[in-house]
Amino acid sequence: MAMEGTVQSIEVSAEPQTIYEVALDLDAYPEWATGVKEVDIHEEDEYGRPVRVSFVADAWIQEISYTLLYRYDLENGFSWSAEPGDDIKEMEGSYQFNELEEGGTEVLYALRVEPAFTVPGFLRRQAEKQIVGNALRGLKKRSENL
Repeated sequence: MAMEGTVQSIEVSAEPQTIYEVALDLDAYPEWATGVKEVDIHEEDEYGRPVRVSFVADAWIQEISYTLLYRYDLENGFSWSAEPGDDIKEMEGSYQFNELEEGGTEVLYALRVEPAFTVPGFLRRQAEKQIVGNALRGLKKRSENL
């Protein structure tokens, strides 16, 4: 997915399918995803994958709520976008899981957030970088410890 925002990657010593399953176990996010306090899955597709999910997260400045719509349009991952709300004007993101020849997986995470409240651009970019970095480290740790 090509987008402005933050894109980072990390190598994980686990199979892509394992990491994919960890990333889609949204109910477990409060256990390992930094800042995620609550998850409420409203809708799933015919394969049991989340389609519409609400989150409550600690965003340093304030607690925020947002609802994501998940798409399974990537061959090796998935993407999401936020419904406009009181705290988030726009949000787009994606995970891609690329199997490495030498074993393990490269996980690529892209995120662009436009909050519904005023935040200077440089602070928004720093927050995106911190969110993405923390998420990748948490996903790596959780996937490798299964």
